[in-house]
Amino acid sequence: MLTANEIADAKGRVRYQDSNVVHEHDDCVRIAYQWLDAQITTKSKLKRTHPLARFITVWGGRRIASADVEVAAELHHRIRGYYPHFNIRSRFTLPSDGRLADIAEARTQDYSLTATHIIKTYGSIEDP
Repeated sequence: MLTANEIADAKGRVRYQDSNVVHEHDDCVRIAYQWLDAQITTKSKLKRTHPLARFITVWGGRRIASADVEVAAELHHRIRGYYPHFNIRSRFTLPSDGRLADIAEARTQDYSLTATHIIKTYGSIEDP
């Protein structure tokens, strides 16, 4: 699990894409990290813009700011690029619920992972 010190250090290193930087909670960075960790990395970065923070919000059940995703990407050893153009496959992988088990703020807000959302976001579901 990412520590508060690791997250704070990463916040200081990130070159944010938006000038209005808003962080929700350290657990939001942890949720985003778990989502990114489940994705398959590629040599090239995403060309198309996707609302990654929104996808992670629905999966994690708690609002995730794009700045939280940027920090999670900074901390992840396989993720390269800048929000939302990371080196992940455009056919996203739906992470298992077990990835959220030790994150206290996960699934604490009223976001529901519906079948429609899963089909639109992930197409064919893969569980790493």
